[in-house]
Amino acid sequence: MAITSHIRQTNSAAGTGDTEDVMTKTSVASVAFGAVPDGWPVLPDVALHGLAGDVVRVIEPHSESDPAAILVQFLVAAGNVIGPGVNCTVESTRHGLNLFVCLVGETSKARKGTSWEHIRRICSKVDPAWAERRVTTGLSTAEGLIAEVRDGEAVQKDRRLLILQSEFASVLRILQRSGNTLSPLLRAAWDDGNLGTLVKHNPLKATGAHISMVGHITRWELLRYLSDIEAHNGFANRLLWVCVCRSKCLPEGGMVPDGEITAIAQRLSGVRQWAKRMGDFEMRRDRKARELWVKVYPELSEGQPGLVGAVTGRAEAQVLRLAALYAVLDRSDEVRTEHLMAALGLWGYCSASAQYIFGESTSTSVADRIHEELENAGAKGMSRTQLRDLFGRHKSSRLIDEALQELESSGRIAGREERTGGRTRTTWIAIRAKSSKGGR
Repeated sequence: MAITSHIRQTNSAAGTGDTEDVMTKTSVASVAFGAVPDGWPVLPDVALHGLAGDVVRVIEPHSESDPAAILVQFLVAAGNVIGPGVNCTVESTRHGLNLFVCLVGETSKARKGTSWEHIRRICSKVDPAWAERRVTTGLSTAEGLIAEVRDGEAVQKDRRLLILQSEFASVLRILQRSGNTLSPLLRAAWDDGNLGTLVKHNPLKATGAHISMVGHITRWELLRYLSDIEAHNGFANRLLWVCVCRSKCLPEGGMVPDGEITAIAQRLSGVRQWAKRMGDFEMRRDRKARELWVKVYPELSEGQPGLVGAVTGRAEAQVLRLAALYAVLDRSDEVRTEHLMAALGLWGYCSASAQYIFGESTSTSVADRIHEELENAGAKGMSRTQLRDLFGRHKSSRLIDEALQELESSGRIAGREERTGGRTRTTWIAIRAKSSKGGR
């Protein structure tokens, strides 16, 4: 049964574990059920598997938050609370259960922050020390990040850390600075947690850190501040991009009954204890999951062109991490078909989110910035001089002209000739596409 209009009922075969027919008849993009070409993504029921799905079902009726925001933030938090022991392997590369997620809302009213508060309540009951000391809300320098998990600290032996960045735009602005070292450090944090700086007088080092991250940002900020470099250097494709919006209006507010939060927390606590007993354990797929993986792997690993392809370029690794996490939450020592299907469903939502967010973005940040400003300007448009001033006159006329030509040829902007008593002036106006979000 679908929870809200945001969640789509999937093929009944997926719910029974009989996935072979589904996978042979449908491509990964659609069997991942979240992929809606050129539209707002739809969260599939198949992604609401096990404990993670129950968390959404418990919280969603009492919250204005998007169910997708509740789901992915619980998975991020659970993966960090569980810790670095359980892992999976892509070829010879070890992958932990740590996820990087960015919640992207059309506006600041997308209720991204309120969804985290429910997850925090659950985790506070499971591991109060983690909730108090291993969640940081500030990320500004590489040195500051390593200091949270550095080696050689007699007191600090907990290598877990969850970065909660409610203003993710500030991180993207830092990454644009010349000589910044935060970007390669975050990439290493996602990879294996072996971090270090080359500062001569005060070198810092962290080994095997288990770092997860949740960022909140509006779509406008993301397109404005995500640079071409970070989009293509492997930083962006280490994140799961998740479209979120306000799901409903609750004028009186919503509070999940404490008894239901406690019941969820007890289950997560049991998972954590199970994972501790497993120790350093490599999660493998059972026979049916291996057969399914063989079918979906070619399309997952093929990638897509352009900016969307750049930000979704680690599809197979992301799906394996998600599948292993779903399995752990079931206290299963193998990834079964239902875990892999859940991971594919959520990946489909993330992939469709990336398409919605970045699908119309051009390859240059100059063109993206111009298009955003023209959309904000509406029918009055902007002149060539105004566009030049937009960049503080730090972009050459050639770059601006190339961006205008690219946007015009793709049908996203149009020029309007106006007489000013002297020379004819061109005012540029954004051409608004019809929204495919319905009432969202």
